[in-house]
Amino acid sequence: MQEPTSIELQCLPRALNAQLCSKNTPSAPAASHVSALEVIPTEHPESAIESQNRENAVVLPPVDGGKEAWTFIVASCVLEALIWGFAFSYGIFQDYYTHNLPFNTASETAIAAVGTICLAAQYINVMIVVFLHERWPHVTKKITWIAFALSCSSLFLSSFATRVSHLMLLQGFLSGVGGGAVYAPLMMWLPEWFVRRRGLAGGIIFAGAGLGGALFPVLITLLLAKTGSWGWTLRIWAICMAVIGGIALRFVKARMPVIRNQPGQIKPVNLSFLKRPLFICIATTIFIQAVAYFPVSLYMPTYTSALGLPIINGTLVLAVFNLASVIGQVVFGLLCDRLPYIRVIILSGVGAALSAYLLWGFAHTLSLIFLFVVVFGGLSGGFTSVWPSASSDIAGPDYSNNIVLGCFSVVKGLAAIVGPLIATKLHDPNMLPVSSAGSSSKHFGGYGFTSVTLFVGGMMVATAAGGVLSWGAKRWTIMIR
Repeated sequence: MQEPTSIELQCLPRALNAQLCSKNTPSAPAASHVSALEVIPTEHPESAIESQNRENAVVLPPVDGGKEAWTFIVASCVLEALIWGFAFSYGIFQDYYTHNLPFNTASETAIAAVGTICLAAQYINVMIVVFLHERWPHVTKKITWIAFALSCSSLFLSSFATRVSHLMLLQGFLSGVGGGAVYAPLMMWLPEWFVRRRGLAGGIIFAGAGLGGALFPVLITLLLAKTGSWGWTLRIWAICMAVIGGIALRFVKARMPVIRNQPGQIKPVNLSFLKRPLFICIATTIFIQAVAYFPVSLYMPTYTSALGLPIINGTLVLAVFNLASVIGQVVFGLLCDRLPYIRVIILSGVGAALSAYLLWGFAHTLSLIFLFVVVFGGLSGGFTSVWPSASSDIAGPDYSNNIVLGCFSVVKGLAAIVGPLIATKLHDPNMLPVSSAGSSSKHFGGYGFTSVTLFVGGMMVATAAGGVLSWGAKRWTIMIR
């Protein structure tokens, strides 16, 4: 009888080896009868990482399309509207607080600070969440739900405020912290769902802020008129936000399986890209552009009122301004998929500068104001759509794209504070309207906004120059590699 041929298990595939081991190990009667099949796994154990990867092996949804990818985009757009659209509509609350009890005795600067604190907290907190995600990605979803609950509850509690300081803490800081933590994962998970069409996808998400900014001022004005109370307006808003946002948040998730980092896998975040010329140029350009953008968003209702027009016109002007940014976000997203993003930066800067000088400078009628907010809102509001392309270019294979996006957000958060402060210093509410001064309708500026107009136009020219410098920095980076 022929002797059985021996088989070396080391030559078998690891998956088959493990399968054989799992079948034989439970039936081993004693150590003396342990076969070669059971010894080899002890000599070559499967690592914890390999085991976790095998357990988490799933069929991934398709990239750049499919039901789950577009569901992620729609849900993210809804959350974007709730978070940023409401923050961009604070001007309606600011006007109400200024003229009604119990806050009308506070300074205008203190009341305006509520909205500024909210925006700054949302932008800056994005970076904190990004750092946490890089180290402990398995807790990101939990952080998102906790932050969403914080944002809704703080808005609800702010309806019981009796001092402006209470509003600063609740409607400003805590609401902003929660909103920023909800927003951050949307940007971190976007590159997993879209690659080739990332510009378009990002543009649709970012457009949510414009949609909210266009719709919410009208809704808030109606709620204030119907309820006659800012408190009940905030309570109703917080409840609606909790319901609608909670449904949307259920569909926002990562495409890739989330794996808990082992202690040895947690690495320090690499921030050496901060010294690279391309990042410095892009970040500086983002700051300059935002410093010019926020004063227009803040002061358009005030400028409309300075012309002697009804308050409702100021609300509509702000709504149209935010709606124009929706179109800009989508169009700029499409352009970034087809053109170098640096060209889009230059286009945005030049177009916005011309609209500030040629339209806002001579906007002495409501029709010209609407024309200005449509052109400027579209060209400047769409600027954020260059972020995904720019961050991917800076990060490359060596750095985290999420960290770069987080840095962009911090830069814009600082601009949200600096821009309105500069505009407040430049605005002269005591200046006579141009018609009262005996000037013709062709006179540039007026209504106390001449310096603000010149400042906004100058910063947009600097934005275009930043795009040119970014192009040079990119060329230099390619040459030295």
